[in-house]
Amino acid sequence: MVPVPSGWFLRWRAPAAVAAGALPALAFPAPALWWFAYVALVPWMLLLRSAPSGRRAALEGWLGGAGFIVAVHHWLLPSLHVFLLPVAALLGLLWIPWALLVRDLLGGLPAARRAGAALVLVPAGWLLSELARSWQGLGGPWGLLGASQWQVPPALRLASVGGVWLVSLLVVAVNCALVLLITVPGARVPALAGVTGCAVLTGVVWLWVPRPEVSGGLRVAVVQPGLVAEAGDGTSGPEQRFATGERLTRTLAGQRVDLVVWGESSVGEDLAARPDLARRLASLSAEVGAPLLVNVDARRADGPGIRKSAVLVGAEGPTGDRYDKMRLVPFGEYVPARSLLGWATAVGKAAGEDRVSGDGPVVMNLPARPDGRPGVRLGPLVCFESAFPDMSRHLTRDGAGLLVAQSATSTFQDSWAPAQHASLAALRAAEDGRPVLHATLTGISAVHGPSGERIGAALPTSASTAAVYEVPLSRGTTLYVRYGDWPVAAALAALAAYCAAQGVRALRRPAPEPSSPPARTTRG
Repeated sequence: MVPVPSGWFLRWRAPAAVAAGALPALAFPAPALWWFAYVALVPWMLLLRSAPSGRRAALEGWLGGAGFIVAVHHWLLPSLHVFLLPVAALLGLLWIPWALLVRDLLGGLPAARRAGAALVLVPAGWLLSELARSWQGLGGPWGLLGASQWQVPPALRLASVGGVWLVSLLVVAVNCALVLLITVPGARVPALAGVTGCAVLTGVVWLWVPRPEVSGGLRVAVVQPGLVAEAGDGTSGPEQRFATGERLTRTLAGQRVDLVVWGESSVGEDLAARPDLARRLASLSAEVGAPLLVNVDARRADGPGIRKSAVLVGAEGPTGDRYDKMRLVPFGEYVPARSLLGWATAVGKAAGEDRVSGDGPVVMNLPARPDGRPGVRLGPLVCFESAFPDMSRHLTRDGAGLLVAQSATSTFQDSWAPAQHASLAALRAAEDGRPVLHATLTGISAVHGPSGERIGAALPTSASTAAVYEVPLSRGTTLYVRYGDWPVAAALAALAAYCAAQGVRALRRPAPEPSSPPARTTRG
């Protein structure tokens, strides 16, 4: 018979669940304790496996999930204020199935068979939570556990095989094995086998999966204006930002660059409505001898609504290549169900007007270079679109040779957000076998080669400069580009098989016999 926990024991478990759920945030930038990811889930899982009931495990899974969301997104507090708490409470519900799996498979003293199943199903359950919250309407795939390994070369090689999803699976599997080693002496053999299997898989991928084949290079300049205050003469911030970008771009003349990239919202007026700005950009392109990829954040002259658009400008003006941002930031660029949640604009910095999303991805063609080298196909992304593995994969399959993410995180300048956002470029580069350039207005700007390796020095949030990078191009394709999100499909298949087996077991379980009524007694 299981003893009923005392009241004080249950009371401390709730705050412990919140704290344990928040621990994995330390593995992400800015702390960037990547190694901590392999043990960060252990306290939370130890708590869940000892839950006195399934209902209690569900509660602690929910609280831990909410703690994780607040910790990973705490930099949103200046914008969302208290609204972040109900958002975290909503998203925390996604960890309840995982919590129940942890209790069912790791609770008590699991035999070797159940321990082996846990090494597969517990990571699969975690991936289900990550997949559900990766939907754009729930905030997108920000803070995926595998993304904490962006600076670990073996993990980046794994990403080239199965994307960030495969890395997440292995990280959770290691945490699960550690829980078994700590709590279940009889399960040490499958636990050690699981850790060894993860190490062997990583080693095989490292040794046998081919690296992207480098084929030529491109000299790309990043223009980062830095923080620009409103001028004393009344000139607005966007105009000051444009002028600063213009001045920094002129310093690139004579440096033989092939492309100049400005950050998100670097142009505050539609170029069709402001031909003077278009002429200034065309003049810059002619002066530097390279096309400019700018980002226009403005109301379109030929249609309703505000759009964020990557626009390519050459010496003759806009080339006609334009990409409108497709996936908008919830609350930052639109308010989901505004009629119901519109009050969020009164308590935080939520979007006062919904921006208009684009119709589809666009691959731009850079012109042939003066030395006769062929032009390069360019795949633009805007802001947090670089967090979505499927978007960069789609652009790569469409022939993009260079992926460019234009971003602006000035609202969160002194938080963990700039470093965490910049780190995503390494994962996208490794997944797709293509170089990725992450260009921002105020830092951190960074460039990563086709294996995810850092190219040159990143531009910190304190920098206001124009920097030139020698970007290696590549050809061929990675296994992830070829086969897509197969780890997700495998995880879902494993969970489906487990649910089916549990259902069959429940059907085969004999029904309890009805109890006989108590015998009647007579009194004499």
